[in-house]
Amino acid sequence: MKRFLRNVLATITGILVSGFILLILGIITVTGLITATEAETTVHKNSIFLLELKGNITERYQQNPIDRILGEEKTTCGLDDILNAIRKAKDNDNIKGIYMDAGAFNCQPASLQAIRNALTDFKDSGKFIIAYGGTYTQPSYYLASTADKIIVNPSGHILWHGLTAQTFFFKDLLKKAGIGMQIFRVGTYKSAVEPFTETEMSQANKEQTQAFIHSIWGQYLADISASRKLPKEHLDRLADQNMDFQPAEAYVKNGLADTLMYKDGVLDYLKSLTGTEDEKLAILTLDDMTNIKRNIPKGKSGNIIAVYYACGEIDNGTGMYNESIHSEEVITDLRELREDDAVKAVVLRVNSPGGSAYGSEQIWKEVSLLKERKPVVVSMGDYAASGGYYIACAADWIVAEPTTLTGSIGIFGMFPDISDLLNNKLGLHTDGVKTNRLADLGSINRPFNEEEKSLIQGMVNNGYELFTRRCADGRQMPIEELEKIAEGRVWTGEMAKGLNLVDELGGLEKAIQKAAEKSQTTEYTILSYPPKEDLLTGLLNTKPQRYIQSKALEAWGDYAYIFFWARNAANIDRLQARMPFVTDMK
Repeated sequence: MKRFLRNVLATITGILVSGFILLILGIITVTGLITATEAETTVHKNSIFLLELKGNITERYQQNPIDRILGEEKTTCGLDDILNAIRKAKDNDNIKGIYMDAGAFNCQPASLQAIRNALTDFKDSGKFIIAYGGTYTQPSYYLASTADKIIVNPSGHILWHGLTAQTFFFKDLLKKAGIGMQIFRVGTYKSAVEPFTETEMSQANKEQTQAFIHSIWGQYLADISASRKLPKEHLDRLADQNMDFQPAEAYVKNGLADTLMYKDGVLDYLKSLTGTEDEKLAILTLDDMTNIKRNIPKGKSGNIIAVYYACGEIDNGTGMYNESIHSEEVITDLRELREDDAVKAVVLRVNSPGGSAYGSEQIWKEVSLLKERKPVVVSMGDYAASGGYYIACAADWIVAEPTTLTGSIGIFGMFPDISDLLNNKLGLHTDGVKTNRLADLGSINRPFNEEEKSLIQGMVNNGYELFTRRCADGRQMPIEELEKIAEGRVWTGEMAKGLNLVDELGGLEKAIQKAAEKSQTTEYTILSYPPKEDLLTGLLNTKPQRYIQSKALEAWGDYAYIFFWARNAANIDRLQARMPFVTDMK
């Protein structure tokens, strides 16, 4: 009997081991097959780069490995990949132009400006840009306005109506569930808590939101006016009329578009531009462009300008796939850059609405230590607000896009009170004893009393005092001056420059140039950190929760963040340095 059981167990063990080995071999085989299809792209003469304006744009995207294996269509693209593709297209003599195909496209204003500036630079090289679409969203039209010719389908539309900023409010929903939120904050404009405590925007929040969407809209009008040779007032009047539902002929008549064509006519037109009327168009997609090696100048000196990406929420775990800022990981990475003598300067690319105040302070400390050894230049993306500004303020120099959302220097704490849900709706009750008067602070069966509220508000006040002191020291401003522009208020990069919160307007390239200048480095290699994962590593590191979260974010966009925040509320740091949860601008 013992021998029989031993043989059975050995057989089961063998099956499990064999299955595991086959699984690993299968993964490696699939990885090899996919990698083999990603060989370097061959660029034929008279090629065109097809820039599809569809889906979502995030700072630095790596497609989920499961999606790659299953052949799922990409619905998200990385800003870094798009910018690199445009630069490659500019530098490659075989690529004659860019064909923008507009569709459902969602992109934040600062990323839009970065892409638009790259397109303008491409066009300055003498190559053509042609835009075509059945429906241009406002973001896609903003980019398309750089084109030599904007073409609309005869049954198509250009969405042009101005900007609006919307948010959801959950107070009444939570009330029905028997949940209340206990709020502790500093900053008149610190509105991140409002979705849980109000049913509409406060006057202070309306004031700041109105100011920054007008600033962004002004940028749109100025840029499109310069490209299309149309007065800003004319563009504004068209938005007042809401051009979304106008016939296609109206867009040509009003100067928003140049001509109407069906897609077959557009393709024939592209052939005429490339001199390939009797040939098949050689079209390169974004994936094709990603697989073209770019000649990055590598100095013999071995000097490195490091670009470190800090993207997503800080220690909240609610960011996009592969886009969350884990303070411990960032600290370790920055320490390695600090100790690497080959790294002459660091560009910290910040695209974050903030998050944990504690995590932000830890990163601030490491940035300060890094600055003692070598120059640190911050490049702000779509957001560098609240905790995102916290980790940026210690830098030697700050560069922001005019439409970057930044500032939001404020702190809040938010604690759910579920006593009504437990006691009255579910009929659950608790009781107990304690040794000290406040030993049960935070008990789920009752709200905070006044003494407890005072303690927590004091903690929030201390956090705000530390935050403002860090910002004042970093920007070399008197604390009194800093406090006037703090209070949790959100500013655009354009506004922030006038307030001395940023030093210069521009994108990542300008920040890299500044880092080289400050480090007095003329010959260097640009390297990005942390490195992107290869397919096998990404597959092995993929967790079911992260995969589901990434699919939800692709489907719901920024609205998903608030649900993920609520789901992770128990694990989120008590003090938050974060800008408003949802600022959906359309």
